[in-house]
Amino acid sequence: MQIYRAFTHDNAITGSIVVRLYHSGRKVRGYVRKIMPPGTDDAIFPGEEMEPEAAFRLARDHVRNAELKSVYVELAEGLQWNNAWGVLV
Repeated sequence: MQIYRAFTHDNAITGSIVVRLYHSGRKVRGYVRKIMPPGTDDAIFPGEEMEPEAAFRLARDHVRNAELKSVYVELAEGLQWNNAWGVLV
């Protein structure tokens, strides 16, 4: 089972990979971003919404060879974590 960290603006540093999950109509969608240095925009991968499982897979691919190994998750307001996605700590 995959373990993900809950994102806050205080715990994710430059270089962190974040999966942002949100409601799109009646579905849950997400995208992956990399936190960039202050004053610059975060990098968005691939720039379009995707199903949560695809977003988590993409995020894990990005951290596989990265210095920072944690994947952070940012849940939109009102969105509940689904345990089928893994463990959120």
